[in-house]
Amino acid sequence: MTFVPEQGKPLTKDEIKSIIKQENVRFIRLQFVDINGTVKNMAVPSEQIDKVLNNECMLDGSSIKGFRSIETSDMYFYPDLSTFSLLPWRHNKEENSNVARIICDIYNPDGTPFEGCPRCNLKRVIKEASDMGYVLNVGPEAEFFLFNKDEFGNATLETHDDSGYYDVAPNDKGENVRARMVETLKKMGFEIEASHHEVAAGQHEIDFKYADALTTADNVVTFKYAVRAVASMNDLYATFMPKPIFGINGSGMHCNISLFKDGKNAFYDENAPYQLSSAAMNVIGSVLENVRSFSAITNPLVNSYKRLVPGYEAPVYLAWSLANRSALLRVPAKRGNGTRVELRSPDPSCNPYLAFAVILTAALEGIKNNTQPPKQTEENIYIMTPEERRSKGILSLPGTLAEALYELKRNPLIKKALGEHIYNEFVTAKDKEWDEYRTQVTSWEIENYL
Repeated sequence: MTFVPEQGKPLTKDEIKSIIKQENVRFIRLQFVDINGTVKNMAVPSEQIDKVLNNECMLDGSSIKGFRSIETSDMYFYPDLSTFSLLPWRHNKEENSNVARIICDIYNPDGTPFEGCPRCNLKRVIKEASDMGYVLNVGPEAEFFLFNKDEFGNATLETHDDSGYYDVAPNDKGENVRARMVETLKKMGFEIEASHHEVAAGQHEIDFKYADALTTADNVVTFKYAVRAVASMNDLYATFMPKPIFGINGSGMHCNISLFKDGKNAFYDENAPYQLSSAAMNVIGSVLENVRSFSAITNPLVNSYKRLVPGYEAPVYLAWSLANRSALLRVPAKRGNGTRVELRSPDPSCNPYLAFAVILTAALEGIKNNTQPPKQTEENIYIMTPEERRSKGILSLPGTLAEALYELKRNPLIKKALGEHIYNEFVTAKDKEWDEYRTQVTSWEIENYL
């Protein structure tokens, strides 16, 4: 296996055919995600590559939750040639053969983008930003847990180690498997910046370089796919569930965001207070104004709100600061082209295409309306009393998925960001999820009330 893709660089059809022959590619996986961000794919033999490249491969949209009804189910894969990559964990040494994947947009039979395709929807919002002269860059920090498996190969809640933040081997038993994950991602074109053990036992983080919103969304999906595959090959189970274990830190996906205009960072102004431009302040103000409404997108599970509670370093309070990590939005010290705003609430269970669409829409709305943020909060919000927070006008994120959905439904801006199809399907599915959860009788209730 010698081919390593260069992210963001489209390949020609002839180049892809040449790589398939050179790398002895037997199958090509046509990859996409559903509304929940779950990776789906259809595998086709490499002999069908012309059909793939000519957008002739079809899928049954009625079989994908949130896509189409059975009467209008025919849909087409439109591959993005810049996403062609080999899957390192599928390399067959004996046959010296490979499996490739290519990320696809989903299109209608009439040749128009399917409005329910999360990737197509993000591209629509990116076009709106482009029309205003902006490009959104995102640098995510996705955390995950590694659990041992039982004798039947099923996941347990037994963490792979008992280490903590930045620990090293032999305490950090995940050091070697993290290294294998990094090597796998590098073979897929990722530029890895760092990896380390996180705060909780069995918890890890691998950071990769920021990119434009679409490339980063593709990377987040690929990252989760690859991490799970490498973990499984090492007889471990990787999960991006936000809060798998009560009493210890959950997993977040902090998003470092910046807008570029004419090739320069639009958040940087050397002559402004804090060297933050008016655009940066507008974005901070608008994100704080809309974050309660888009939390159902960036934190989409019932379990997401078990992480967003005080006491576990999770950002709960709606404030911004230059350095204060108890605030929801933080502006790291780096300036110039590295100027960015860190949104600390999203978790890795979110669909990144939808998450970046709502964040970008909120950012653009702030610039359009010249939205101003409140004064930055320099005190530790975690130790403030409720009365102190109220006096400073510091609100909290929603406490449950039900509250987050209520806020989402009240804000037409989020519906605009998602488009009517995705909005309706998402809300319907999440209302049902909450209803199923709230009617369960849990072991906690039995232990406390029986």
